[in-house]
Amino acid sequence: MARPIWEEMVRHCNEERPNEACGLLSGRNGRAETIWRMENTEKSPVAFAMDTRQLQKVLQKMSLKGEVLVGIYHSHPTAPPIPSREDIAFAYYPEAAYLILSLSANKPELCCYRILQKQAFRLPFKLI
Repeated sequence: MARPIWEEMVRHCNEERPNEACGLLSGRNGRAETIWRMENTEKSPVAFAMDTRQLQKVLQKMSLKGEVLVGIYHSHPTAPPIPSREDIAFAYYPEAAYLILSLSANKPELCCYRILQKQAFRLPFKLI
């Protein structure tokens, strides 16, 4: 992930506090090149959901750029960056990495997961 993507993700998540923020990452070859802020229709500090119409529009824009969905991010404003039961239950894109940005400490903490068959597996990532 490029540092500007990381910085924009942190900015977005901080702006949405106390509610969870959510968004998409697109790119090529597993590398996040573009960040797409999404509206959290739940407007909740403990849950998020994306509008299906907004989601479809953004997926079309990704395709027009020649990019694919590589990640889905959301924040945990007061919890560690570990997937909740709901995060796992509603993980509908097995090809995407799931990124959780925790804002519960002084410094934002990001963890990345692959969620398959209702199980979360931690993935390595690097900022470049």
